[in-house]
Amino acid sequence: MTNRVDIQREPDVVLARQAARRAAIEMGYSLVDQTRITTAVSELARNIFLYAGRGWMEYRQVARSDQGKGLEFLFQDEGPGIADIDLAMTVGYTSGGGLGMGLSGSQRLMDEFEIQSRLGEGTTIRIVKWLG
Repeated sequence: MTNRVDIQREPDVVLARQAARRAAIEMGYSLVDQTRITTAVSELARNIFLYAGRGWMEYRQVARSDQGKGLEFLFQDEGPGIADIDLAMTVGYTSGGGLGMGLSGSQRLMDEFEIQSRLGEGTTIRIVKWLG
């Protein structure tokens, strides 16, 4: 079953973070991994709010024979897109006034990270944390 959180206002970032933590607790992740998941989700949801204006996060439990169970999060927006993904993934790079940890930090916190973006069409990011 896929769950969804629409992200249009700043309080929606909090709702996304709460949903991620709740899902991680229900699946039995350690406190450290709960924090990793929640932090990554918070950063990516905040990026939607700040740079795209609106979008959504979908999440679900996944399973793979070589990894076991995990949580998958899909973030999608219809914002301006990212002109240079490699540059955006550089630690410390920011297109706004942030710390530049959003994309690269989220990648480091999760086991899988995929990003696709098209200028004028938006960005899709998929992250997964395996229960291990």
